[in-house]
Amino acid sequence: MQVQTVTGSIPLSALGRTLTHEHLFIAFSGAEFDPTAIFDRAGFVAEAVKRLRQLREEHGVRSFVDPCPIELGRDAGMMKEIAEKSEMNVVCTTGFYFEMLGLPFYWRARTPEEIAELYIREITHGIGNTGVKAGAIKVATGAPDITALEMKFLEAACIAQKATGVPIITHTQDGVNGPEQQVAFGKGGVPAHKCLIGHCCGNADPAYHKRVVDGGSYIGFDRIGIQRLQPDAVRADNLVKLVRSGHKAQIMMSQDRHCGWLGKMARQVSAEEQAHIDALRSQGNWPPPYTYLFTDFVPMLRQRGLSDAEIFSMLDDNPRRFFAGEPLPLPNA
Repeated sequence: MQVQTVTGSIPLSALGRTLTHEHLFIAFSGAEFDPTAIFDRAGFVAEAVKRLRQLREEHGVRSFVDPCPIELGRDAGMMKEIAEKSEMNVVCTTGFYFEMLGLPFYWRARTPEEIAELYIREITHGIGNTGVKAGAIKVATGAPDITALEMKFLEAACIAQKATGVPIITHTQDGVNGPEQQVAFGKGGVPAHKCLIGHCCGNADPAYHKRVVDGGSYIGFDRIGIQRLQPDAVRADNLVKLVRSGHKAQIMMSQDRHCGWLGKMARQVSAEEQAHIDALRSQGNWPPPYTYLFTDFVPMLRQRGLSDAEIFSMLDDNPRRFFAGEPLPLPNA
């Protein structure tokens, strides 16, 4: 069994410790028209390489999954260059974002079959003329409900998944609609264990998490460190509850962080927040480093009684099983 990375396919055994939902570069549509949005490509590549090397050398991370939607500045060629220079396995995805913040007009008019054709081509032949192949499919839905348009893109993802066998990684806005995504995947004939329902840690309700794991998918606690969306103490409490209830094999930990962003943020920030960002930038810590999960969140899990074996199994074993497409073990097994 092989996993497709931006530099080629690798054996499952080479996947190693994996962060399953991070980003290198993000660019929301329209930023390219901002004359103040200046992008230093060479400088960005050097910074990204430095940060990925730090992950590899200090924390043993071997693989980095960047499920950047097609329309959010995904640059497959740049991903490949960063992966080669950092000696990190980087997996990119095919697939679009959710309706409120994405889904380009042209693709909104396409049928599920036409959308799936694009996805399949990017997985089997490559993205544009880069030669880089996608190793997973990205799906995204908004809040409070999944729209009819988003449902069409979910249907396309199901077609592409069944044709290629690669797994699906999702975005859920505001930590809702994970179970509804599972229903759509089931209707589309995609096995639940081949889907990672993302950003579930944005929902503080353990009953919500139980619905997702009972649905048979992987559950993403993959916005660790984004405190404005959820305190990490809540994330840690809920993650430990899932482990203690026998669902350790379904949990994926990651941070949804980025190394670079074109232009201003995609939302207005307060003067206080901007001052905090400027202070971090002056220290070389903006955007925040990818190492936070290991330096800050792992100790929180230890304090709550998890062993290192339990913690690192979620970073080592679960991603390998997910990309292998293997069935989940029984709870508490």
